[in-house]
Amino acid sequence: MVWVALAGPAMNFILAFVFALGFHLLPLLPADVAEWVAANLKNGIVLNVILAVFNLLPLPPLDGGRVAVGILPDSLAIPLARLERYGFFILIGVIFLVPMISRQLGSEIDPISWLLTGPISFVVNLIANMAGLG
Repeated sequence: MVWVALAGPAMNFILAFVFALGFHLLPLLPADVAEWVAANLKNGIVLNVILAVFNLLPLPPLDGGRVAVGILPDSLAIPLARLERYGFFILIGVIFLVPMISRQLGSEIDPISWLLTGPISFVVNLIANMAGLG
């Protein structure tokens, strides 16, 4: 189950790397086309990394939750697995309700942004370096 859950995020990381390798082909293109292709390659990298990192959050029904349930001892895995039926509602609350309510109260609380911004930046830079772009 853990390997199956890791397949989706792994594919996103692989796709991001392939998009990064595409930057090496830009000198073969006319300048205006290369600019358009570069923008799309960048979007492909960032989008795939965002999807992978988000999917690895350890909350069922996300893949990270399934990985956590698969590797944790039963005393921790069983309560986490029971969260799966509420996981979607927890995600909706954390993604939409918490930021919306915090703005109404005059502050900026965005837990998903806090959790994901650092890892996403790290992975994008890592992939760029691995592809010889850094």
